[in-house]
Amino acid sequence: MLYKSTRDSSLRLSAAQVIAQGISKEGGLFVPETLPDVSARLAELAPLDYKALAKEIISLFLTDFTPEEITDCVEGAYTPEKFGDAEPVKLTALPGAGNGRLLELWHGPTCAFKDMALQILPRFLTRAMAKAAPGKEAVILTATSGDTGKAALEGFKDVPGTRIAVFYPRDGVSPMQQRQMATQEGENVSVCAIEGNFDDAQTAVKQIFTDPAMQELLARQGKVFSSANSINWGRLLPQIVYYFYAYFRLVSQGVLSLGEKANVCVPTGNFGNILAAYYAREMGLPIARLICASNANRVLTDFIATGAYDRRREFFTTASPSMDILVSSNLERLLYLMSGDAALVRQLMEQLNREGCYQVPDELLTEIQSTFWAGCCDDDATKSAIREVWEHHHYLCDTHTAVAWNVAQQYKQAVPEHRPVVVLSTASPYKFPEAVL
Repeated sequence: MLYKSTRDSSLRLSAAQVIAQGISKEGGLFVPETLPDVSARLAELAPLDYKALAKEIISLFLTDFTPEEITDCVEGAYTPEKFGDAEPVKLTALPGAGNGRLLELWHGPTCAFKDMALQILPRFLTRAMAKAAPGKEAVILTATSGDTGKAALEGFKDVPGTRIAVFYPRDGVSPMQQRQMATQEGENVSVCAIEGNFDDAQTAVKQIFTDPAMQELLARQGKVFSSANSINWGRLLPQIVYYFYAYFRLVSQGVLSLGEKANVCVPTGNFGNILAAYYAREMGLPIARLICASNANRVLTDFIATGAYDRRREFFTTASPSMDILVSSNLERLLYLMSGDAALVRQLMEQLNREGCYQVPDELLTEIQSTFWAGCCDDDATKSAIREVWEHHHYLCDTHTAVAWNVAQQYKQAVPEHRPVVVLSTASPYKFPEAVL
């Protein structure tokens, strides 16, 4: 399995190279050259526990890692000590909610879904560095809207051969998220609040990554940049696994038969989590519709409806801060996957950077709308959803999960069908106590 860039299809890099590098030198994101088709193997994969399933899926993409290396990465990441159970995620049925399910992804050490990737990424990275940049130290720069920062700091804490710096918007994270980051232990970690929002932090990090003078300075000191954001393929890959796991649990719980399709609703900011669902779908997992749930920062909702991406709009600081994003980096990967046109993607990204907006061609929009459906939910509706889920289903959810729950109900009203919907629950309610209360 080799990888190319969304802005340069001529590249052919190994998995170790793209994980060590994080982002392509011209600013593009790395994507697999081809996607494995596992549709004929679903019955074989269905009975596996989470760790066994992770080894199978990950090995399809990290072909320059030995089976022993992949086993060590998976076994070290998903331990009961870190996740409270042998199975790190839970597919939960709510009383009175029919055949819908919540996929709880927040049982890891920082109580957020980012743990699912950021407990294993440091293990990927240390092995990738040994293959692609032996003897060098990885300097990980990460922008965060709240959850990625703490999960990355915790994952990379005291990992040999790495240093990590996290940047977050001073007024754009919850008090719990801020405290988690500011109290982080470890000799190789640092964290810095910035004036501005997540997009400001993310844009600055990308500029540093692609600055030749900065890269030269690091090289002289025996260091290389890498990333813990979902722009790094090693961050995105582990997220594919839990969609397969959720689907197979639907089958084992008798909600559907193997081969029948389900829908997935994902609270979305940087587009990485829902993109992982798209990868799973393209690999043969029976997913019908990907429902993209946004908060008041509804740039993705408008894009999927019209094909116009426009970040020139008011930015809202909401009760679901991990989704307070106007520039969704991973959308670039989707545009490339669906169009196969690096020149088009490069043109659109340059236009976004220069003018703050772009419009995709009609045929590409039609392709996007055939797979994705989008809705949004403001803070009042978010809080109403938390109350509704508590009163009707005796379940306490956080603000991001509530956004997805609300949009899933919007979808059911707009599209009369009876497929089960898996709603992703991405954080513990106790990370956002004021809003939940």
